[in-house]
Amino acid sequence: MIILEFKAYGKPHQYQAIDEAIRTVKFIRNSCIRLWMDNKGTGKYDLSKYSKVLAKEFPFANELNSTARQAAAERAWSSISRFFENCKKKVPGKKGFPRFQKHCRSVEYKQSGWKLPPDKKSITFSDKKGIGNLKLKGTWDLWRFDKKLIKRVRIVKRADGYYVQFCISVTNEEQLDPVDATVGLDVGLKEFYTDSRGNTEPNPRFYRTGEKRLKFYQRRVSRKNKGSSNRKKAVNRLGRHHLKISRQREEYAKRLVRSYRKIVEPYYKRFNPFMQSRTPIKAPLSKVSSPARCVIRSNDLVAYEDLRVKSLVKNHCLAKSINDAGWYQFRKWLEHFSKKFGRVTVAVNPAYTSQNCSKCGETVKKSLSTRTHVCECGCELDRDHNAAINILKKALGTVGHTGTWILDPNSSGDLTSTVLGSGQVQQVGSLNEESPRL
Repeated sequence: MIILEFKAYGKPHQYQAIDEAIRTVKFIRNSCIRLWMDNKGTGKYDLSKYSKVLAKEFPFANELNSTARQAAAERAWSSISRFFENCKKKVPGKKGFPRFQKHCRSVEYKQSGWKLPPDKKSITFSDKKGIGNLKLKGTWDLWRFDKKLIKRVRIVKRADGYYVQFCISVTNEEQLDPVDATVGLDVGLKEFYTDSRGNTEPNPRFYRTGEKRLKFYQRRVSRKNKGSSNRKKAVNRLGRHHLKISRQREEYAKRLVRSYRKIVEPYYKRFNPFMQSRTPIKAPLSKVSSPARCVIRSNDLVAYEDLRVKSLVKNHCLAKSINDAGWYQFRKWLEHFSKKFGRVTVAVNPAYTSQNCSKCGETVKKSLSTRTHVCECGCELDRDHNAAINILKKALGTVGHTGTWILDPNSSGDLTSTVLGSGQVQQVGSLNEESPRL
């Protein structure tokens, strides 16, 4: 499955119709949650049938496409099943009991309720909500895929407009040649990550950079009267800036980030005569590579820490920096690209990876402020570099033979025991062992 996203353009009454469809989805989802709470033993198909009952009872629910109502009931069941799974796995803390949704931002259609023209540059929704035809703008080649491959169509509302997502059932895999390389990654706050070879990736800290502007927009929201149109506009500006920061963090984790010297300097030299007379900027020539994509393509095995970010952010001194680093997005794209390119990724237990010496294995206790690992064996490395080597060693120790023996393990290599008094001169070797001359 791949998801292609396009920006949707329409008229104001079409946007109002989309908002009405989203509110209907929220109503159906919350109604299904209430049915499950009041009736013990309610299952997935009971919620799907209940969405049809709601359509007969409420006219505004009947205006929504039947597959969209079923998708809303599936959302309710996904929250219920997640709660049961957390209870079975005995997840520490709150188990995520299903709650009523206050804010909903999307409506999902299955394989009916929408049509695509031959050029596939627009989409028409044919239910009674009155959404109509929406123009699509994006760089993806939607015309290359058959309509039968499109399994879901979702309209998403964000702070900067409306988007249409297409869920397409195709294989997204590429076969790469082995590169005979393995790497261990240690994520941190000072550097985005440090690998087992000593290379580091800078931490951009997008939230810290945009925090001053966020405070400015937040003050403007607090000065407006509640319920006024000016407050809604101020909230929208604040939401767009938050959306920009989240997109920066997401794109940094998966795509190439070009260096300042290759992009910015030629532009200013062209349009600013003052820049033409200045000495060149001493910026690094190498590209700041995409952390997830390039790491996967250049290594056969990638090892990283199995961090519980939800537990780490409970530290109020480091919560903002941990969330700003985006470790979850980085791991998510690592695992995505590993499946796409056929690489191996291993998540290891992070316990004592920073304390143990990567050379001799002795434990060298150090506080978080100690950034250099110094051991009595003579090993002196950066703290994160030492941890990355330990992570790689742990991963290589877990990857190995996981199947069953085809033959008896004693049939090759192990000799039979000689019984005292049997008259045998020497031990008998294995009969299944092949001759080394062949």
